[in-house]
Amino acid sequence: MAAGWVAALKLVPWGDVIEATPQILQAAKKLLGTTQKGNADAAAEALEGGAGGEPAMPVALQLQHLRHRVAQLEREQQESAVLLQSLAEQNAQVVRAVEVLRQRQQRLTVAAGILAVACTGLLVWMLQQ
Repeated sequence: MAAGWVAALKLVPWGDVIEATPQILQAAKKLLGTTQKGNADAAAEALEGGAGGEPAMPVALQLQHLRHRVAQLEREQQESAVLLQSLAEQNAQVVRAVEVLRQRQQRLTVAAGILAVACTGLLVWMLQQ
C-alpha cells in the first residue's frame, strides 16, 4: 500500500506545486496579516466615542473610514478567493493523480489474480506429470 502512495506522489506535478508554493504562502501570510483581530479592534476603537460618549471622529470622517475599511475587506475577500482557487486547483491535481493510481491498482489486482490462477494451474499440471 505504501508503494501506491509513492506512485501517487510521483504523478503529482511537483514542479508546478513547488513553483506556486511561495506565492500561495505569501498570499496566505498577507491575508492573515490583514485580517487579524487587531485591525478590527483598532477600527472599532477609532469609531467609538470617548469616555464621555462623544464620537472620536466627526461623522463624515467615520463614514470615510468605514468606506475605506469596506474597500479593504473587499480586496481581502478577492485575495482569499484567488488563494482558494489556487488551492482547489492543486487539490484537483492530487485527486486526478489518485484516481489514476486507483485504476492502475485495480488493473494490477486483476493481473495478479490471473497470474496466481495461472501459477496454480501450472503447479497442479506439473504435480500430475
